[in-house]
Amino acid sequence: MARSKPSARDALLKLRAEREELVSREARLREEAAADLGRVLLECGAEVLEPAQLRQLLRASMTLGIDAAIARLTPA
Repeated sequence: MARSKPSARDALLKLRAEREELVSREARLREEAAADLGRVLLECGAEVLEPAQLRQLLRASMTLGIDAAIARLTPA
């Protein structure tokens, strides 16, 4: 039996379902990443920082670059 070519409508429906699955997967992975980061914050004692201070620290680190920030903060 010959296979029929999938219609554009069927392809769009499949694409929509895949997109919804990816959105759901991204949300789940973001939650997992946030939980991992939360554990790191607790392990290093950063929970005592005010949220504004932590935000400022992270923004400065990202501006410098992670490797440069670590190098500047590490004792010689």
